[in-house]
Amino acid sequence: MVRRHSPHRVAVLSLHTSPLAQPGTGDAGGMNVYVLQTAVQMAARGVEVEIFTRATSSRDEPVVEAAPGVLVRSIAAGPFEGLDKHDLPTQLCAFAAGVLREEARHEPGHYDMIHSHYWLSGQVGWLARDRWKVPLVHTAHTLAAVKNLSVAAGDKPEPAARRIGEKQVVEEADRLTANTLDEARALVDLYDAAEDKIDVVAPGADLSMFRPGDRTAARRSLGLDADSPLVTFVGRIQPLKAPDVLIAAVAEIHRRDPSSRVRVLVVGGPSGTGLERPDSLIDLSRQLGIEDRVTFLPPQPPDRLADVYRASDLVAVPSYSESFGLVAIEAQACGVPVVAADVGGLGVAVRDGETGVLVQGHDPADWATAVQSLLADDRLRTVMASNASRHAENFSWVHTSDALLDTYARAAWRFGRTAGVERPAGEFSPRRPRGLWRLRRTGPVRAL
Repeated sequence: MVRRHSPHRVAVLSLHTSPLAQPGTGDAGGMNVYVLQTAVQMAARGVEVEIFTRATSSRDEPVVEAAPGVLVRSIAAGPFEGLDKHDLPTQLCAFAAGVLREEARHEPGHYDMIHSHYWLSGQVGWLARDRWKVPLVHTAHTLAAVKNLSVAAGDKPEPAARRIGEKQVVEEADRLTANTLDEARALVDLYDAAEDKIDVVAPGADLSMFRPGDRTAARRSLGLDADSPLVTFVGRIQPLKAPDVLIAAVAEIHRRDPSSRVRVLVVGGPSGTGLERPDSLIDLSRQLGIEDRVTFLPPQPPDRLADVYRASDLVAVPSYSESFGLVAIEAQACGVPVVAADVGGLGVAVRDGETGVLVQGHDPADWATAVQSLLADDRLRTVMASNASRHAENFSWVHTSDALLDTYARAAWRFGRTAGVERPAGEFSPRRPRGLWRLRRTGPVRAL
């Protein structure tokens, strides 16, 4: 019989990237923020969370209390340095052993729920689920089949092994969460997921941190020019995120209007295939003759990142694929309009024509036109800025965490039925939070 107790304890698996890592470099990005912020919010509701991740440095403490009720356990699995994300399938056994050994130190029933993030963690969660006899909830964050529909020039498609691994996890999980309806449809159409076990749970932003502020003061704190129009990119420097499209677009603006004073701010570090050419954007800006118009900053902590957004006239998200796009929500929460590629979840994160503009494709000329038009219309940007901050209020980690708790309730119910166990009344009781939508079919997925 499955043991239930209160407070509940959830084992969160985040193998390939630690929630304690600085987003914007390596494999650290929106998923790191998601894992940590939802854990903090659930702990505030009395749900203890233990996050398992892979140790990547000999300096990593085996256990860190990230917040009251939130422990991060770093598991030794392979060498600390030199392992790319694509090498990590070789370390699944070692990571799984570390997770299982921790549970074995406790009485049976120590964990009530497993929540895995990304397919690598899902493979380990699948094993732990069967051993511990508790439900598995899985969040993919990105899907190989979707990414391979629009591979950036110079990038590499995701390997077939990943898609096979993802499909296995989709089949085995008791419940799946997707960031958007498009992602939910991709799970159904491209992975044969059962519609009735998918919940759409939108990610959020820290609305106490990301809020409108003084643009002049923000620029002063970052050492930026006070008057020049500024378009900002925030994220990992890799072909998938397409920062080169923004730089080429601004070069096109200067070609069209040599008197233009538009500047670009790039905040982030090399990642993925971007590690092969860490100086590629510097080289590109030099080749295009706008090196004096581009400023580079390393990844920033949240408080400084809020100033980055506030300092900007526009934030650009030109990615080839995005399951959601936390940068777009954070920027809008700071009252900054967003110019984004019309891909994946960005169509949800940005309201086209109201909080920003969605651009079809990745032609720098089209991006130049979109950016130039918005920068030329102060009144429209002011209206969009106001709309943007209101729109962002619909996306908070409070809403996300409430929706995840509802998903946990559904997973417990499904698992109990499958295992022949009755779920005690009141355990993981469902609620109707903002931020959760049931899947509605609107046609097959073709290109997201």
